[in-house]
Amino acid sequence: MNEMASATGETMLAIGKAARAAQRALAVATTAQKNDALIAMAAEIRKAASVIASENAIDVARAKEKGVKGSFIDRLTLTPERIEAMAKGLEDIATLPDPVGATMTEWTRPNGMRIARVRVPIGVIGIIYESRPNVTADAGALAMKSGNAAILRGGSDGIRSSVAIVAALQRGLAKAGLPGTAIQVVPVTDRAAVDLMLAGLSGTIDLIVPRGGKSLVAKVQD
Repeated sequence: MNEMASATGETMLAIGKAARAAQRALAVATTAQKNDALIAMAAEIRKAASVIASENAIDVARAKEKGVKGSFIDRLTLTPERIEAMAKGLEDIATLPDPVGATMTEWTRPNGMRIARVRVPIGVIGIIYESRPNVTADAGALAMKSGNAAILRGGSDGIRSSVAIVAALQRGLAKAGLPGTAIQVVPVTDRAAVDLMLAGLSGTIDLIVPRGGKSLVAKVQD
């Protein structure tokens, strides 16, 4: 058990360090470069559709073996239409305004000094969500567009689907000249990984975002 915990800790710390390094490159990436990455990511999702579907089928079969509810199976399942919707979603994000560098408000002091509040990236965002694989693409893409690196931890029931999706996203990032480690997925189902993320991974995570039911949100709040 201790060896497993140690291995998980080493894996997670490596992910955190890689995300931190990747975020430095994202922070100075141009809007065009980020949009090019999103378009390339969408293309890679389409190219990998059969692989993603195959991995998802394994996730679904295992979930059914556990006897989970029909509504859960529906959320977990990736049909060809849902995979295409993921790709289209990435292209839609590319059309959104780049928030980085946008001026939120500005004013002039009595002495003539002008002050502005400008949007900047947060850094590395850890996103914890339940077994809805399309969130993997959405969350990773939105973080990247806003100049943030993402560490994604989806539900364990959708692990194979998420790994396949992130592999496609990383290929798209590379084609645009951005580090693939800007979007990473936790590759282990060990619950200790979540605890390590909530502890900040030795200062490499700046923000945690939970997306899911009340129990998940409560755990993150605690």
